[in-house]
Amino acid sequence: MRKTIMLVDDEQDIVDLLKLFLEQEFDIIEARDGQEAAERFSQHTIDLIVIDIMMPRLDGLQLLQWIRRHSKIPVIIVSAKNQDTDKISGLGLGADDFITKPFSPLEVVARIQAQLRRTYEFYDPSFVRAEPTLTETRIGDLALDHEACMLYKRGEQITLSAIEYKLLKLFMSKPGRIYTKKQIFETVWSESYIADDNTIMVQISRLRDKIEDSPREPVYLKTIRGLGYRFAKKDELHEP
Repeated sequence: MRKTIMLVDDEQDIVDLLKLFLEQEFDIIEARDGQEAAERFSQHTIDLIVIDIMMPRLDGLQLLQWIRRHSKIPVIIVSAKNQDTDKISGLGLGADDFITKPFSPLEVVARIQAQLRRTYEFYDPSFVRAEPTLTETRIGDLALDHEACMLYKRGEQITLSAIEYKLLKLFMSKPGRIYTKKQIFETVWSESYIADDNTIMVQISRLRDKIEDSPREPVYLKTIRGLGYRFAKKDELHEP
């Protein structure tokens, strides 16, 4: 199903340029300022919004604050204001990304696609529908609730981020299997794995802090040196 993107900018040339690259794949709704964007936002179902900061009537940051009171959809700021304080303000108010003008239209398209994948593949009902009878996975003291996307450890509720949930679902679905960094990144982040950075290691560390009694001596999520990571099988935990 085609997603709907709203472009909010008082520079029509910018809107026309982005439309040229986006309208083959997405439905586009335009607005020339924040006030018009708020009105149209209330009239349509919007999946992602791209906004400029400097606009008449209601500027981009004010619009962002208004959106966040009503919705959690992805918001990308595209602005000529390139100071660190501007980026910090935008991200602090709830923007998901910040792109500085002048920009490459292809970069904007790529970032839009990335935000849509991260947001809607996680919440897409088909993500659960693939295993319609499975609402919970239990291994050891851990129970992963697939309907609430929540973890329980010895009955205690533990909140997971979207990435942590997807990581844990991947590992717990096939305990004992070794996953390489490439397999993990391309499955969980839905992007091509290019470089060996710290992204996976940081997320694994955060997940261990939540599931392990002693994160430095993991029982569940183990590092297989030179290969990747694996989740313990039930018989390794001496379960009946």
